[in-house]
Amino acid sequence: MSDPKVEAFFEKQTIWKAEMDKLRSIVLDCMLTETFKWRVPCYTLNNANIVLIHGFKEYCAIAFFKGALLSDPEKILIQQTENVQSARQIRFANIKEIEAQEAIIRAYIFEAIEVEKEGLKVDVKKHKDYDVPDELQAKLDSDKAFKDAFEKLTPGRQRGYLLFFAGAKQAKTREARIESSLARIYNGKGLTDCICGHSKRMPNCDGSHKNYSHVNQK
Repeated sequence: MSDPKVEAFFEKQTIWKAEMDKLRSIVLDCMLTETFKWRVPCYTLNNANIVLIHGFKEYCAIAFFKGALLSDPEKILIQQTENVQSARQIRFANIKEIEAQEAIIRAYIFEAIEVEKEGLKVDVKKHKDYDVPDELQAKLDSDKAFKDAFEKLTPGRQRGYLLFFAGAKQAKTREARIESSLARIYNGKGLTDCICGHSKRMPNCDGSHKNYSHVNQK
């Protein structure tokens, strides 16, 4: 049975509707199970995530969760950002590109399925392998409550903060970023987590707090 959320997603598409419909038909022909995760169609094998379909302003894409393990003979897989360790995308600007690469897309999907069946895993860089800014290390060493709170965060949340803090070139800015994040860290929240409780994308923040605050101020 089709998931109503998936159907609603495809029905409301405007910019990439034809492209996404085509990608959907290709993926479903590969005998994957269609679900809805992270507000986009996701395709699984025995509950393991294989690919998802999503759209952006300039392109739509099929994303492979373990794309870093694919052989990529056509050299078409794209790492979305330098911090994405496992997933890889194939991007399309129009439906003609999808139609021209349909056989290649299927081959990549079938390889991704075999990767999952073999139980292969991406050797991701652990959060402890990232450089810890001196300012953060000083805070961890001097404040046990903060250290305990930081270490209770999920690895992904810790990694997000490490990258955020280290991304500042000046010590003063790094210190300011740490101070501004204290409340979130003590509450077990990540950088992009909702802290007001009004987001429809929980646990991620969708900016609902801005509208809520505006209403409350009236």
